[in-house]
Amino acid sequence: MAPTIAPVQTSSDFPASTSVVIIGGGIIGLTAALALSERRIPVVVLEKGRLAGEQSSRNLGWIRKTSRHPEDVPLSQAADRLWAGMAERVGSDVGYRRSGIMFLARTAEQLAVHEAWLTSVASLSLDSQLLSSREIDRRVPGGQGDWAGGIYTPSDGRAEPTLASSAIARAAMARGAVIVENCAVRTLSMTGGRVSGVVTEKGEICCDQALLAGGLWSRRFLGNLGVSLPTLPLICSVFKTAPMEGPTEIAVGAPDFSFRKHRDGGFIVTQRGALDAPLMLDHLLIGSRYLGALRSQRHLLRLSLGKHFLRDLALPRRWGAGKRSPFERLRTMDPPANAKINDEARRNLAAAWPVFEGASVEAAWAGMIDITPDSNPVIGAVPGVPGLTVASGFSGHGFGTSPAAGQLAADLLLGDDPIIDPAPYRFDRF
Repeated sequence: MAPTIAPVQTSSDFPASTSVVIIGGGIIGLTAALALSERRIPVVVLEKGRLAGEQSSRNLGWIRKTSRHPEDVPLSQAADRLWAGMAERVGSDVGYRRSGIMFLARTAEQLAVHEAWLTSVASLSLDSQLLSSREIDRRVPGGQGDWAGGIYTPSDGRAEPTLASSAIARAAMARGAVIVENCAVRTLSMTGGRVSGVVTEKGEICCDQALLAGGLWSRRFLGNLGVSLPTLPLICSVFKTAPMEGPTEIAVGAPDFSFRKHRDGGFIVTQRGALDAPLMLDHLLIGSRYLGALRSQRHLLRLSLGKHFLRDLALPRRWGAGKRSPFERLRTMDPPANAKINDEARRNLAAAWPVFEGASVEAAWAGMIDITPDSNPVIGAVPGVPGLTVASGFSGHGFGTSPAAGQLAADLLLGDDPIIDPAPYRFDRF
């Protein structure tokens, strides 16, 4: 069962023209729309289904710098600053709390990974610190885990995915943005070799520029234009407990579980050591680009070949502007939660913190994540398609970095000074 999203009354009008069309109404598209509308740029957001209906409402809600690639940390630092002011900016609670994030290690080898990361970001002025097992027990009492140590970043935090996208959407609309749900973009219109509009299932909207923020669908959209964006899918299963007395406000990630407190007093839990990896045709087409990641992460992946492969194969990869697109055939990617993986997470968590033994599971869901070969997103102009910018491939990190990522995308398509150096996210790095 997908999480319930705070309702938003979107537009029933269909504009004939605008300055910027954003393709995709997830958290990245919405933060970009907010950044543009604040600069008084006319913008229309088109969402094939419901706002934030896929991974933007299904993620864990973590806002972290810890264990990110060093070149990705500045984006996370910028996002921290923006999250801290988000409630005031949008005039609504988004559930943001700067409560800290802690990663635990069972072995010296696992701890060495955290030590190496801390060394790699020594120049970035983070407040991350290594912890002993005694320090872990003090910050997260009641545990029975035998930890070799951990790493803790007090300035990391959390927000509520089911609140944030809706609040940001309402704020963008209050500033003039138009958001249309249940309206799939089929392709682009080109005039003189550059984008001049988007073709939707309801007709065409003329525009000066387009921003593709389609999440896992961005690869298929670009493929229809003859552009290859390398992303592959992974599925993360999650469950939420009923409100309970928990050990800490800190979000905690161990090798085989994680938990963080929800605003209602329950906890969001997942099995950090297990992700479903449904095999698709794309694994044959671009899988060789992931060999490095596969060597280091193979133990996390539960490979399967089945219904996801067949459903993906049934969706077209090429279509014309007048034809029904795959985005109309499947408006919401809603994979079922893997009960076995969630049970593993619950057992592993209860063994480490027995207070969770009596936890009542209130809901369970899953989300499909688009992963790039280096786990960093693509934010920038699309080579060979003037007027098209992309912000996709966030590899499970999109929610946490979204305020800065959306602003960076807006900066780039307007030619403004970017909020951070965009070089790590350029399209052509692949």
